[in-house]
Amino acid sequence: MKFSLEWLTDFLDTEASVAEIAAALNAIGHEVEAIEDPADKLAGFRVAKVLTAAPHPDADKLQVLSVDTGEGEPLQVVCGAPNARAGMLGVLGLPGAVVPANGMELRKSAIRGVESNGMMCSVRELELGDEHDGIIELPEDAPVGASFADYSDASPVFDVAITPNRPDCMGVLGIARDLAAAALGKLKSLDVPQIAGEGGCAVEIRTDDAEGCPAFYGRTIMGVANGASPEWMQRRLKAAGQRPISAIVDITNYVMLAYGRPAHAYDLAKLSGAVVARRARDGEQVLALNEKSYTLDQSMTVIADDAGVHDIAGIMGGEHSGVTDSTTDVLLEVAYFDPERIGVTGRKLGLASDARTRFERGVDPVFLDDGLALLTELIVTSCGGTPSEVVRAGEAPVAPKIVQFDPALTTHLGGIAVAEDEQRRILEALDFSVGADWQVTCPPRRHDIEGPADLVEEVVRIHGLDHVESVALPRAEGVATPTATPLQQLERKLRRAAAASGLNEAVTWSFLPTADAEHFADGAELWVLDNPISEDMKAMRPSLIPGLLAAAKRNADRGAPGSRLFEIGRRYFRGKGGASDERPTLGVVLAGEKTPRGWSSGKPAQFDAYDAKAAAMALLDAAGAPVGNLMVMGEAGEQFHPGQSATLRLGPKNVLARFGALHPRTLKAFDIDGPVMAVEIFLDAIPAKRGGGGFARPAYAPPALQALTRDFAFLVPAELAAGDLVKTVRGADKQAVVDARVFDVFAGQGVPEGKKSVAVEVVLQPGEKSFTDAEIKAISDKVVAAAAKQGAELRG
Repeated sequence: MKFSLEWLTDFLDTEASVAEIAAALNAIGHEVEAIEDPADKLAGFRVAKVLTAAPHPDADKLQVLSVDTGEGEPLQVVCGAPNARAGMLGVLGLPGAVVPANGMELRKSAIRGVESNGMMCSVRELELGDEHDGIIELPEDAPVGASFADYSDASPVFDVAITPNRPDCMGVLGIARDLAAAALGKLKSLDVPQIAGEGGCAVEIRTDDAEGCPAFYGRTIMGVANGASPEWMQRRLKAAGQRPISAIVDITNYVMLAYGRPAHAYDLAKLSGAVVARRARDGEQVLALNEKSYTLDQSMTVIADDAGVHDIAGIMGGEHSGVTDSTTDVLLEVAYFDPERIGVTGRKLGLASDARTRFERGVDPVFLDDGLALLTELIVTSCGGTPSEVVRAGEAPVAPKIVQFDPALTTHLGGIAVAEDEQRRILEALDFSVGADWQVTCPPRRHDIEGPADLVEEVVRIHGLDHVESVALPRAEGVATPTATPLQQLERKLRRAAAASGLNEAVTWSFLPTADAEHFADGAELWVLDNPISEDMKAMRPSLIPGLLAAAKRNADRGAPGSRLFEIGRRYFRGKGGASDERPTLGVVLAGEKTPRGWSSGKPAQFDAYDAKAAAMALLDAAGAPVGNLMVMGEAGEQFHPGQSATLRLGPKNVLARFGALHPRTLKAFDIDGPVMAVEIFLDAIPAKRGGGGFARPAYAPPALQALTRDFAFLVPAELAAGDLVKTVRGADKQAVVDARVFDVFAGQGVPEGKKSVAVEVVLQPGEKSFTDAEIKAISDKVVAAAAKQGAELRG
């Protein structure tokens, strides 16, 4: 929310500086996001008088002005504004000044051969409005030579973030009240006029939706002359980021921003019959002030007459009944709408407005009469007219909430000692009524107060959040125990391992389009959100691969030759009985070029299924999985290419990971060019380490004797997986054989049909003494015998 210092001091009597006010706002919980001082932008601009105006000798549309700056000799300025003339007062930008609208620094220059010592400025160039047809014309009493920033009463503007629980501070009055409670000044008394009105209201007003609109107050004002709003009001609205429109519209906006009280004005001539707050009918439509049509349903509250809907209640008025410059009679509406209903309606329609922001958080239900009186006085003062008597339909929920408070809670919950007298003063300064027994009656506008803890927050906040000391939590003496869970430690280790292997971490949405989620659901029931961030992102992801595919596609669309992405996150399913089932997972996507083209390698290389397998095995090894015992089996899922994918299992049923090339059907569904490799590691399936006690690593004890290798060449059935042979060989003698790997595979001439030759290097590690020839022969026999169980025979 934005407001100027001038506007704030209309409610707060204070001598505090801009810096002191900003510090106080931050200390009491209203974060100051920015401070803009228009005087800084207007430095170098001053009030000047045009003494003479003569045609430019070489340009028909330019004039050569002689300008009095109040100091020394007049300056010569070339100007193209049609309204520039001798005797007028305007704003001159001197050399060195920077034009706010475009950032141009003014310099002494020659324009068509005539020297110009600055620029006479328009309203748009100084960002004071949209007018640009001519230069600014100031009143005759404007002091020549004065700084234009001082003359225009430029006031610093605060941009403050108001938290959702503080709707009472969605007006300048609320901010002033908090600052006064923090002893930064004195809150000025609110002078609410007493306007009885003449005669009855010209239109019937009622509420037929007591739940959605408990109270609907209104009155008519006849004979208004709607023109421009007062200059002081326009200045304050511009500081708040509002564009002045007309007096009546500006006044409703001013009352909303000043007092936090949204209101609406209707052109009485455009209404037909009674004006009623009611439920909308299914399919009813309204053309709103933003020139968009909205289809309504019966859950929404609207303001309508006999002809139809004119207002989406509490959110936005209708285009057809809005006031214009020709409006002569108006109906003023000040109502209280149910916050929950406003929020639901706004989300359904996807419609946001300043009024909705305030109503859905909760406005002051007591401020109906006062708000209507202030609104009426401003309109009558600026536009004239005769107000009617007030019509009050319904009744706002003004019953106060009473909370039993114990001032000792401030120390217990807030961590700061505040004297009881000071606590009482703070609460009373915020309009709480504090009884002798510490029964606290809350003002109805404070919808956020639900119990004693909220009152503690008020006391601590006004006393100053910066006074709360940082205190370490108590902990036992000695070595601190790890704060991370085993799963968190595992994720950290995998994140480092993946990054070290050349993968780039991605963080994607946990939500997916329904079609993408169903493609990877594998028959599981999806979680579909009732209130998603958008209709395109309403299903919780059953896999991490779709999000990574979308990221890889965005990279490719922007010219990236390849993507190596990983993500650690959760997959979401419906468990038994509809409970939420979240499963930790690591996903990897390898897309595009593996290596670029080059003089030595030729064409760029693409990723293949073996790259995916290598990534899966490396990450599982980093996670502590027993990779030597893993089985490579099929059934990676219908999203994967059946001949280029597999699963890694610990036993027939425990699937630790799946990897491989994605099916062309999957690539087409995600509109990405292939081939694309993917890996998904199911972290919850990795067995925990046995005995997992301390976190210290065991002492490093390298073997005392050197290892030796022996090579074996086996003839095996062509369909036998080399990995199965290696696993069998490695288990032939678990004490002596420490590793085994395939280094050659051959089929063809010299190898029987239906067979292949697989050469395996076996690493033997002696223990306390070196192997004898007999021991090596015995181990070799065990290797050959074990391989024979897989149908292998030693080549001669």
